[in-house]
Amino acid sequence: MLQPESIAQQHGQRSQSWGEFDQGANGVAAWLLAAGCQHQDKVALYMYNGPEYMQAAFACLKASLVPVNTNYRYTQNELHSLWDNADAAVVVFDAALRHTIEDIRARCTKVRAWLCVGEVSDCPVWASPWQAQAQPLPEPPHTAWDRSGDDLILIYTGGTTGHPRGVMWQQHDLYMASNTTADPPEADMELVRQRVSNSAQLPVGLPAAPLMHGTAFVFASTVLNRGGKVVTLTHRQLQMDELLDAVDERQVSELCIVGDAFCRPMVDALDAEPGRWKLASLKAVSSSGMMWSQPNKQRLLQHAKAAVLVDFLNSSEASGMGRAISSRERGGEAAQFKPGKHAVVLDAQGRPLPPGSPEIGRIAVRGNVPLGYYGDPEKTAATFPVIDGVRYAIPGDYARLEADGSIALLGRGSVSINTGGEKVFPEEVEECIKLLPQVRDAVVVGVPHERFGESVSAVVELQPGQMLSLDEITNHAHGRLAGHKVPRHLIVVETIGRGPSGKADYPGLRRLAQERVLAIS
Repeated sequence: MLQPESIAQQHGQRSQSWGEFDQGANGVAAWLLAAGCQHQDKVALYMYNGPEYMQAAFACLKASLVPVNTNYRYTQNELHSLWDNADAAVVVFDAALRHTIEDIRARCTKVRAWLCVGEVSDCPVWASPWQAQAQPLPEPPHTAWDRSGDDLILIYTGGTTGHPRGVMWQQHDLYMASNTTADPPEADMELVRQRVSNSAQLPVGLPAAPLMHGTAFVFASTVLNRGGKVVTLTHRQLQMDELLDAVDERQVSELCIVGDAFCRPMVDALDAEPGRWKLASLKAVSSSGMMWSQPNKQRLLQHAKAAVLVDFLNSSEASGMGRAISSRERGGEAAQFKPGKHAVVLDAQGRPLPPGSPEIGRIAVRGNVPLGYYGDPEKTAATFPVIDGVRYAIPGDYARLEADGSIALLGRGSVSINTGGEKVFPEEVEECIKLLPQVRDAVVVGVPHERFGESVSAVVELQPGQMLSLDEITNHAHGRLAGHKVPRHLIVVETIGRGPSGKADYPGLRRLAQERVLAIS
């Protein structure tokens, strides 16, 4: 290993060198095999942020096992359902979460072993303590099988619009689909040596979302694959002081966020205390998974003057659909993306739409795409169809292909609203509403309507001390949106209640809106 004393992970005051990271992962891999794991068995990672998360994931890869992310906010029934669906053979869990496991452990009949991260004194008798198993081993353990780029990584979706599903990525496909730095397709040790010899070329990356989410995990993996350092946040709720302090103190060069849910409170904090944070080291801020509005991008660029903002059009099922780049030197419209190399917009018959077509289609990507959903051939066939001999990933994002070749993103079809036969995509309306200065966050949903089927309703979280009326939204939206897209109802809530990944619970907010609308009708 080149420079094993260099830092691989930084978590608060805890640091882990590359030597410790690598050899400790060897030890965990040896324990997993000793626990009876066979080739491509699934290992669930049920942990908060910490060096152990990525170390456990890399231990799986060293032993040709499959890491499986697990949302630590899930209820007991949700946990059992996910682990049963994933055929999890081992669960690596945080000691603070042991009580959630205890009542369902007897039902988890497929799980053969449990590995507890935390203080040894907090490890239950039915689990093995991490410290005893993460002992350094100079070499990875021997296996009866060879490691391969075809080995799997399972990334379970958030499940905000349905049951979580495990997206089956082959390691090499995920590496290539996530490769935004022109790394070679295969390992190039000479390139690695050049980068390591010039530490300024090595990234320092901070995933603002928890590692349990696909966006953060893939970002952290990419930073480590490039020989860089991953900085993680210690608080389980996003705290802007901690995030911005970490950027300055750890000299973070790359920051990964999730759209406006992260950017807006970040720029609010920066505006409230100008000069407190320099952000001088920040070269790139990336986002995927939800809308990132142009006003908030511009506000961030006033503070992170040297940064390039990269808005990726990605999902758990597809990477490389498109991206939009903003900087102080160049503009960039929100929801306008340059298509990826292998991206197209397909019509209802699966034919690529030409630039300038007025027709709305679905974004698709070919090339390095997942194998499908684990244990769900029906959904796999729908999302990863073969069209004219070409296999596509079509996660469900609707868009128009503009005359200049750019993609105008409209939103996910699964949460679209049908009002009077017209389809309304919530993200387009949400982006308009968020331009109002009184609005902190907004989600648009459909509620049942006797005549039109559904009516457009805005669920809005206001800035502290602000007020907003439906008439103000209507006046603001007219001229910006077609009449059928303008909200007919306003529901003000204390908080939208986004999860750690920034995603909103659309089904739950739809039910809330329906109850509020019925109560006043």
